[in-house]
Formats: sequence, structure tokens, C-alpha cells
Amino acid sequence: MTELAAVKTALKTQAVETPSWAYGNSGTRFKVFAQPGVPRNPREKLDDAAQVHAFTGAAPTVALHIPWDKVDDYGALAKYAQERGLKLGAINSNTFQDDDYRLGSICHPDAAVRRKALDHLLECVDIMDATGSKDLKLWFADGTNYPGQDDIRERQDRLAEGLAQVYERLGDDQRMLLEYKFFEPAFYMTDVPDWGTAYAHCLKLGPKAQVVVDTGHHAPGTNIEFIVATLLREGKLGAFDFNSRFYADDDLMVGAADPFQLFRIMYEVIRGGGFTPDVAFMLDQCHNIEAKITAIIRSVMNVQEATAKALLVDGAALADAQRTGDVLAANAVIMDAYNTDVRPLLGEVREELGLDADPVSAYRRSGWGEKIAAERVGGQQAGWGA
Repeated sequence: MTELAAVKTALKTQAVETPSWAYGNSGTRFKVFAQPGVPRNPREKLDDAAQVHAFTGAAPTVALHIPWDKVDDYGALAKYAQERGLKLGAINSNTFQDDDYRLGSICHPDAAVRRKALDHLLECVDIMDATGSKDLKLWFADGTNYPGQDDIRERQDRLAEGLAQVYERLGDDQRMLLEYKFFEPAFYMTDVPDWGTAYAHCLKLGPKAQVVVDTGHHAPGTNIEFIVATLLREGKLGAFDFNSRFYADDDLMVGAADPFQLFRIMYEVIRGGGFTPDVAFMLDQCHNIEAKITAIIRSVMNVQEATAKALLVDGAALADAQRTGDVLAANAVIMDAYNTDVRPLLGEVREELGLDADPVSAYRRSGWGEKIAAERVGGQQAGWGA
């Protein structure tokens, strides 16, 4: 097999999980702009997700967020997804939109609030059992706003205790994916603020606990690819939440702000043996002013383009330059791959899969956007908190 054929084969295996909430109305704390045709329930979200997969061939799973995607019968929802060529992916918990969580959830000083949060997390594992989902994704808004507000060490003890109880409930083929966030909504101290804290908890819990790297959850200047390389080296990288930021956790389309960074991350994924189903590539984005489905298709394509460029890095030439200390030659190998226009290559990959070479144009011609705008009239659109 030629090198180019191997790259195309690898690209055909790539899967990007889309988030159910990205199909609904979402935005900022200041304003959420509603759009016509937005889903009103989880099934309509899956209908839209099926369109993304149909035109990209690379988005076969959909992450759920509980209780935003709460239904009476999760097995039936999984069947509905299967009928549309999809599977239900990670189950995302929500311990940040209840008045009781003002001072935290599983790190809260009140044992009754901690119990409430824990019960929700255990409910999410029950949902995983019903949907066949493999991953439980945990992000905690827990933290403090003022020095002395709470005991930092005790909060870590509470966190460890809660995570341990959830870990014990996981099945043999299920994982806990722990996400971290630098700040917001807690501004003095966040209980899981960085990859080191998440890694320390996951290491103590065991092999079914791994770290999620959200590409927007870092201080400016952070070398995210170093984090990726280190977590892969330790066998603790479980998933990505892909998005893009200019300042903080903007949740803009992946690759929008710094496509070179996305390429560098994907190179370390491939270099470190992370281009496998064991590392989940997920989107976590908010589409406030752009058309939802088109934006998600474009996001999947952006991940594909960064991956294609990373696969084209000449590993032998790079290793030789590194061994001989030829700094500029080594950098040139990286830059040559990044500067390659991979769009024709990805067009060929899609056509070989029986898809249109240009997913966005094909979707726009399909008329799906006009169809749902005309049909989804009445009811309550899904959005923040729904």
C-alpha cells in the first residue's frame, strides 16, 4: 500500500461524535438567538445529526446531555438513533443548572446536596446501561469565588469520594471521562481546573477513569499538544471536546481561531498512538449566529482536514532531522505537511465512500434546512436548559 493510500484508509476510519445540544438554540449568557427549524425534542436532534453523518460519513454517534435529553424510554431512543444510522455516544451529566448547586455539587459543603449530585451521576450510568453508551462524561462547575469561602483540601476529598462511588458503579465496558476547566463559573478556585488535577483523580480511581481535553479550557499560551502527548504516554487520554476560542471558553467552531494548533494536536494524537476508537473525538460547540447543521458539518470537515495534514507528516524525515539536531529541517517537515491543501484528497476519500466531495454544498442542495423550518412549527425549541 502506498503512503497516500494508507492515509486515505486511515481517514475513512475517522469518527467525530456530535453533541445533541449543538443542534438546539445556544449562545452566550447575554443572548441566545433562536433559529427556525431548531429541534424540539431529542428525536428531532437525532434527525439532524443523521443529516450530518449522511453528508460527511464521519459522524456516526451523538452525545446526550441529561436532563436536556431526558426521555421516558432510553432504549427506544437508542433504537430510533439506530434506525437513522446512528448510535448514542457519551452521556453528559449536568450538576450546574440547579439552585442547590450554587456552592457546588459533589464538592458542596452540604452532604445532602452532594447526595443529590451523586444520585444524578448514578442515574446517568443507568442511562448508559439502557442506551449501550460506553462513556460517562463529567464536567463540574464546582469551585469558589472568594478566598476562605470553603476549604480547598476538603473539597478535593469530597470530589474524590464522589468520583469513587460513581467509578464503582461503572460496568466492565464503561468509562468515566473527567473534564477540566481553567475557570468559569468559579473565578477564585475551580475544583478541577487543569489536566494535572483530572489526571491525579483518574490515576487514583483506576483504568476505567480517563481525562477529557477540551481545547477551549486552557490559559492563553498553554501548549495543549504537550498535554495530549503526556496523557497518551501515560495511557490516560480518553477523549477530546473539540472547539475553538479566541479568549476563553468561547465554544466556537473547531479550527476557527487556530487551525495550526488543531493540526499540532492531531499530530501528537497520531504520533502517540491515539488515533484509535479508544480516544473519542467529540465536538462541544455553541452555534449562536451560524446555521447549526451547516456549522457542525463544517466542524467535522475541519477535524478531518487537520487529521489529513497530520497523517502526511514525513515521520522518517522528521526523526532524521531531530536526531541530527537540524532544527530548521525538522520544522520544515511539520510546516510542509501543514501547508498541504488536503481538500482534494478528502474529496477523493468521500467519493470513494459514495459521498459528495463537498458535504456543505450537498447538504444545502438537499433542502433539509428548508424542510425542517417549515415543519417544526409550534412547541418549544430545544436550547439552554432544555
